Amino acid sequence: MVDYHAANNQNQQYSSGGSQMYMEQENDWDRDLLLDPAWEKQQRKTFTAWCNSHLRKAGTQIENIEEDFRDGLKLMLLLEVISGERLPKPERGKMRVHKINNVNKALDFIASKGVKLVSIGAEEIVDGNVKMTLGMIWTIILRFAIQDISVEETSAKEGLLLWCQRKTAPYKNVNVQNFHISWKDGLAFNALIHRHRPELIDYEKLRKDDPVTNLNNAFEVAEKYLDIPKMLDAEDIVNTARPDEKAIMTYVSSFYHAFSGAQKAETAANRICKVLAVNQENEHLMEDYEKLASDLLEWIRRTIPWLENRAPEKTMAEMQQKLEDFRDYRRVHKPPKVQEKCQLEINFNTLQTKLRLSNRPAFMPSEGRMVSDINSAWHNLEGAEKGYEEWLLNEIRRLERLDHLAEKFRQKATIHESWTAGKESMLTQKDYETASLSEVKALLKKHEAFESDLAAHQDRVEQIAAIAQELNELDYYDAPSVNARCQKICEQWDLLGSLTQSRRESLERTEKQLESIDGLYLEYAKRAAPFNNWMEGAMEDLQDMFIVHNIEEIQGLITAHEQFKSTLPEANKERESIQAIQAEVQKIARYNGIKLSGNNPYTSITPESIDSKWDKVQQLVPQRDKALQEELGRQQSNDHLRRQFANQANVIGPWIQNKMEEIGRISIEMNGTLEDQLTHLRQYEQSIIEYKPKIDQLEGDYQLIQEALIFDNKYTAYTMEHLRVGWEQLLTTIARTINEIENQILTRDAKGISQEQLHEYRASFNHFDKKRTGMMDSDDFRALLISTGNSLGDAEFARIMGIVDPNNSGAVTFQAFIDFMSRETTDTDTADQVIASFKILAGDKNYITAEELRRELPPDQAEYCIARMAPYSGPDAVPGALDYMSFSTALYGESDL
Repeated sequence: MVDYHAANNQNQQYSSGGSQMYMEQENDWDRDLLLDPAWEKQQRKTFTAWCNSHLRKAGTQIENIEEDFRDGLKLMLLLEVISGERLPKPERGKMRVHKINNVNKALDFIASKGVKLVSIGAEEIVDGNVKMTLGMIWTIILRFAIQDISVEETSAKEGLLLWCQRKTAPYKNVNVQNFHISWKDGLAFNALIHRHRPELIDYEKLRKDDPVTNLNNAFEVAEKYLDIPKMLDAEDIVNTARPDEKAIMTYVSSFYHAFSGAQKAETAANRICKVLAVNQENEHLMEDYEKLASDLLEWIRRTIPWLENRAPEKTMAEMQQKLEDFRDYRRVHKPPKVQEKCQLEINFNTLQTKLRLSNRPAFMPSEGRMVSDINSAWHNLEGAEKGYEEWLLNEIRRLERLDHLAEKFRQKATIHESWTAGKESMLTQKDYETASLSEVKALLKKHEAFESDLAAHQDRVEQIAAIAQELNELDYYDAPSVNARCQKICEQWDLLGSLTQSRRESLERTEKQLESIDGLYLEYAKRAAPFNNWMEGAMEDLQDMFIVHNIEEIQGLITAHEQFKSTLPEANKERESIQAIQAEVQKIARYNGIKLSGNNPYTSITPESIDSKWDKVQQLVPQRDKALQEELGRQQSNDHLRRQFANQANVIGPWIQNKMEEIGRISIEMNGTLEDQLTHLRQYEQSIIEYKPKIDQLEGDYQLIQEALIFDNKYTAYTMEHLRVGWEQLLTTIARTINEIENQILTRDAKGISQEQLHEYRASFNHFDKKRTGMMDSDDFRALLISTGNSLGDAEFARIMGIVDPNNSGAVTFQAFIDFMSRETTDTDTADQVIASFKILAGDKNYITAEELRRELPPDQAEYCIARMAPYSGPDAVPGALDYMSFSTALYGESDL
């Protein structure tokens, strides 16, 4: 039974605000509705039963609702029973005036409870007006049985309807939307009883198509086991198109008051659900952080050894492939990891904020997975990355130099070997032994010319040896074959020197016996040899490979080539002079009738060979011109690439620096609300994202520079590496700053901090943030606390620093500052509140069972508790008992124990 005396104590606190408005609406009695006989019948029965359920406490009852209240006596008695208060003494006379006075006392009492009576007068009640009498009883029911019902911030009729909906939600074929049609099939009444007393009704056996049986079953069970009198007839409800709403509400309110004890358990369950939901969400965020941190650290662990591998390749193609792999790493593999690292920091900060707001201990990642550990690993990665790129470029330069030197060695060695071919057999022949005097002299002169040629080739041999030595010093991969060839050339050269000396000695022994041969041959030989050697050197130089890195170097080669061309007229004169000597020999021989025995005995250089080589030089000169001009065009193209990159880099670099400064300024200024700052920052973030195509365009220009093997740029101080790092820092800074503002909004809303307080906090923080870094050291923070009027000892200050700087970093952020300033004023769930809620569910026991948890909590949260609660071991333990106290304190950390 409902304790209306206890309810009356609450009525003394009743406010006539929104609830009075509801009463005024309900008191506007619709007389037309009562013209329906079916509704009037239902109201008569329901209101009579409701009145008798209270009057029987005083040992009386009524039979006819419009007759038995006419004298006002039982009406006053009814109000005393349901309110628990004494009304003025009734008048016992039988006259009409006595009855009107009694009814007026009752109506005055009703009005004193904040109820505005509309169109209901004492005379109508005394006269037995059925409509007015039913309207008056409905007003009493509203005020004392329905008005004080409150469910989830709704009250009266809406609260009662919401309560019915919550209680019947799990039952099939039940959909409570009103207090008339939704109750016709009787399933809603049975569902209410089954929800609170499942042992009284077998709900599964009920059929929606048998409403009379369903209604009678519910009414009989309620009357027999719940002490709720039968207020309606099943047939009246079923046979009425729309049952009377007031009759249904009156009956259902009796169920609500009968089951009001269960409401406490529901409230306790809601509190536990809320706490567990927060804990489950936090655990999910912790697991996500651990997985993301592990994956990122594992990727860094795998990548650093690859970047630290300095094993050189043998060829340019292999090193170019390494460079291409590195470019793929920078373009494809690293950018997603930069985003993951940024997201990891954001998730960590958000999680810590949520833990603080829910009064939970701070999250400490597992060993090696702190944000500082990830930053340290990332720093090592970038160090290895920078060193790897420098090594790649140096290796490519080295291999390029080696390829050039190796080709130059092979070309010079081939020319030298071609020149030395047959020289050994020539120097070892004994032709002078059978030669005439003239022939011997010719042989001697020829040998002198050979010695001159041999001396001229000394520089070439030394060049070959020097190139081989440089290839060895640069660790050329095919150095053994180069060394073997060089060694063979040097040994052959030494042998040629020895053989030359030996032949000279042999010729000089016979020289005294021979006459000198024709001076013209000798002069020809002496002049032809150096000229021939000059032409061979010229041809070698004209065919020599070259490598340059800028316009100045190629212009230097072009200048040298022009100087060489300027010497060609003089060289041609020398050629004509040499050819004139041979022509003079032929002229003298023809004039004197001398028959020449053959070629010039002093040299193997013929006029034809001189003309052939001269023609070759003439052909090579324009070819060299073309090659130099093509290289000049390539260097001009490279210079264009340098300027193109520099023009963009010199704009993007200062832009990034300016954006970094603007973001820092926004984060510490107090312009507008936090939402205004957040909107401003997001606009900045969007403008930064929209700038990304320019970064990509610069990356494309940089790739063209690398593909062109350009290693320097005098037009800008910015490198692509600097700009990449600046861009990544800019993206990370804007994301981190937005996250800090979002966390401040979370803290403000959760703690109930006003915008003015936030401005005051920010102004105080900025005043003591001397370095404008967004953080304060401990001395500045102590000064800030003292400025607010706090007198701090060392122990108290150490305790506060433990709250605002749990990681002992030596710095206090603005977020930590506002958390500290507001944490003492916020009402948050505590371990004691959760323990008290569990105790309600457990029926005041010191333990709770799995069955009780599954009955009172949603399935997933019930199983969550069962899986984590330890067995209860107290003296009153029973099988299956669970310890909800240790579980509740564990949710909040040891600080709440």
